[in-house]
Amino acid sequence: MTTSSPVTGALAAELQRALLARGETVAAAESLTAGLFCATLASVPGASATLRGGAVVYATDLKSALAGVPEELLAEHGPVSPQTAAALAEGIRLRCGSTWGVGLTGVAGPDPVDGHGPGRVYLGVSDGERTDVAELDLPGDRSAVRAGAVAAACRSLLDRLG
Repeated sequence: MTTSSPVTGALAAELQRALLARGETVAAAESLTAGLFCATLASVPGASATLRGGAVVYATDLKSALAGVPEELLAEHGPVSPQTAAALAEGIRLRCGSTWGVGLTGVAGPDPVDGHGPGRVYLGVSDGERTDVAELDLPGDRSAVRAGAVAAACRSLLDRLG
């Protein structure tokens, strides 16, 4: 089982402080990370003040059912796409009533999925007015890719928080 690294734990603590200072909250819809982002944030004391919740949407149909990704979008672009990451972020933000939504989808490996190689990750961050999507190519095995995606999500949200 993968736990947060000291670097990722420090990023999560920094994110917790930044959200708390602004009185804001976050929720996440996680595919390849399967709850690791939320678990990492929850490991920080006081996380209940800023972490609203999330959904593990590993199966494609759950991206729609739990995070509100339109089925037409999934049919057209697939579960691993920038469009899906954006829809995950916005959908979970709305469903959880949070200030910020994070959407993570990608391929942890070891095999390619739908033409995407291991390490390809799409990360969406939404505040309801603007949704940014990053395309990442992360090195390493499954654990490294998943941990790298969590760290990237923390950094991306910290960047947006200023």
